[in-house]
Amino acid sequence: MLSQKTRYTIRALQHLADQVDRSDPVPLAEISEKQNIPAKFLTVILSEMSREGIVLSFRGRDGGYKLALPAVDISYGDIVRLTRGSLALVPCASRYAHEKCKNCVAEDVCRLRSLMLQVRDETASVLDRITLADKIDPTPVG
Repeated sequence: MLSQKTRYTIRALQHLADQVDRSDPVPLAEISEKQNIPAKFLTVILSEMSREGIVLSFRGRDGGYKLALPAVDISYGDIVRLTRGSLALVPCASRYAHEKCKNCVAEDVCRLRSLMLQVRDETASVLDRITLADKIDPTPVG
């Protein structure tokens, strides 16, 4: 499952992407209210995204936030990796934070690991293909 931090980050960045044509920065209070994200948590999230070069932070009375990159250059896979660290569901399937699973069989015979590698790759394929510029219909498919 995605962490609450990852979900908040995605919603905050989606909100900023929706405001891309706006000339003034988007105030923290607006993002917090519209996306139902606690302001203190949002401040931490947007500070992290600023350090990562994803958002620009503007101080002062008319301050707020804007995307630092075009929305088309920010994929959902990027966001998940920045906030969660990995798309893998188990440590042994992680590409960048690989760890052997505790209490498991050898990796070269583990069918669960093989399955989770496929899940990771398919998940990455979908999340890396869709960017903040893509319009996503909130109505579930199916």
